Amino acid sequence: MPEIRIARLAASQPVREALSAILVEAVANGGSVSFMHPLPVAEADAFWDRSLAAAARGERIVLGAFDGDTLVGTVTLILDLPPNQPHRAEVAKMMTRVSHRGRGTAKALLRAAERLALDHGRTLLVLDTATDGSASALYESVGYERAGVIPDYALKPHGGLTGTIFYWKRLGNPPA
Repeated sequence: MPEIRIARLAASQPVREALSAILVEAVANGGSVSFMHPLPVAEADAFWDRSLAAAARGERIVLGAFDGDTLVGTVTLILDLPPNQPHRAEVAKMMTRVSHRGRGTAKALLRAAERLALDHGRTLLVLDTATDGSASALYESVGYERAGVIPDYALKPHGGLTGTIFYWKRLGNPPA
């Protein structure tokens, strides 16, 4: 198996199309990433257009995982937080193509996001994930601490409510 390469993503039609395909696939397979099934490609494309524009403004970093030239995963590091939280970033939209799950892609994306968070002076990361899924095992395996669960927090992509687990991870010493 070739090594997964992680890179920052910038706005372009091929990148947006690949990200949209990953998002549509994730939602179709029950991924709780803020969208409902069926997710129209145009809606996914509009989301990534806004997200990549925010990245161009320095408000977030969108990372992609590549297997050769094929985009197989993504994660977003949100940096644009309130003025009283300059030490914190949020990990969001962690998605891996079904074909690449269980192969270390998500862990590679998280490690890269953590390095970039430190590069931007962020020493505390937070994220959330649905209780109906296996992502919690991934986050806990790389050192994220469970902060708590809110029941019935969001709708599942195919209907019905799911709880959400909130996690945090300290990357370095907090600011004085």
